[in-house]
Amino acid sequence: MGKITESIKHLIIINVILFIAPKLFQGIDLQSLFALHFPENSGFGYWQYLTHIFMHSQYSFSHILFNMYGLWAFGTPLEQTWGRNKFLFFYFSAGLGAGIIYTLVNYYQFNQIYDVLIELGLQKAEITSILEAGQTNDLRVINGITQEQFNQIASLFNMQAVGASGAIYGVLVAFGILFPNAKLALIFFPVPIAAKYFIPVMILGDFFFGVTKYSVGNIAHFAHIGGAIIGFAIAWYWKQNQFQRWN
Repeated sequence: MGKITESIKHLIIINVILFIAPKLFQGIDLQSLFALHFPENSGFGYWQYLTHIFMHSQYSFSHILFNMYGLWAFGTPLEQTWGRNKFLFFYFSAGLGAGIIYTLVNYYQFNQIYDVLIELGLQKAEITSILEAGQTNDLRVINGITQEQFNQIASLFNMQAVGASGAIYGVLVAFGILFPNAKLALIFFPVPIAAKYFIPVMILGDFFFGVTKYSVGNIAHFAHIGGAIIGFAIAWYWKQNQFQRWN
């Protein structure tokens, strides 16, 4: 890890500023503007695929704390190895990829229930209005899908994804590729394990929680997986082709 590099320092500063800003400028809803919305939601903007990487939950200091620690701990040796420009390209690619894959998975889950609502005779405008309200007295909906299905589609529609964790997962995977024998451990499981074993187990855990109902808290597991996939693809390609530093 060692001394913090310039790019890591600037990324952390931007994240901290945008974490504090909503508390100082409460007349401007920066969270809603910069968080990643579901594309069918009126609050969606294409810029959010980039800006959501810099936003974090206003209700959990640990969210930004752990993400910035991960950025420093695992990003520093990557920037020292690759150089500034190459690292920044990698970081934003992983973050953008995480957002896109997260959206695609949400679309798949959304459309499974949305198609049922269309078959029940609802029009697109009706569905949008119901989902924006988050509740309905429409008997077609009440009798046509379960409460669990309604909660799921409403949650997907109104979700605002924030956080650098998708990009951080890409950084973590790249760290594992470059330093496979480095020892890592979790706070609640402080047993050192080689990165080449530790990181795949973490990703498998995200996949398990993403496809089951056992997830704890509001965590975008498929954003983590998306960042990991993009991070693996780029880092593996660079390692195979021995790309030079980009200063």
